[in-house]
Amino acid sequence: MIRLFFAFLLALLIIALDQGTKAWILYDLMNPPTVVPVLPFLDLILTWNKGVGFGLLQAHSLWGKVGLIGLALGISIGLGIWLWRTTDKLLLIGLSMIIGGAIGNIIDRLRFGAVVDFIYVHVYILGYHFPAFNVADSSITVGVCLILLESYMRKKSETGLPSHHP
Repeated sequence: MIRLFFAFLLALLIIALDQGTKAWILYDLMNPPTVVPVLPFLDLILTWNKGVGFGLLQAHSLWGKVGLIGLALGISIGLGIWLWRTTDKLLLIGLSMIIGGAIGNIIDRLRFGAVVDFIYVHVYILGYHFPAFNVADSSITVGVCLILLESYMRKKSETGLPSHHP
């Protein structure tokens, strides 16, 4: 039961951090909207994402928005069931991070019809750069990486391969 309490607290912390940073961006820093240079490759800007990660699947209609909210809720519920059943700490943290990030973005879609993005890393690789993102997106990305790492480590231990090189 302690592990589920920890998972709930981590997801809640991510939601609070995500919503707090978005409120700061919307109502303070970007009022009026501007570009705030932070580092030579990093700016704070205000953008609205009507799609999913990286601006894919743009939903401009009401049904598109409802569909994205439903999809995110369904995925969150499925991940919550997985979280409920796991005893692996790394998996628990990864799942909590994804759920917290997904709920943070769901809150935006319910409030504004789009997700508030504000972190813009303008490093060009082969002429391409990543779109702006937010704390929830970062949490989802790190959570997915932790799940992949846990899966890799579990496979390694099941096959008897050494976990490190001398």
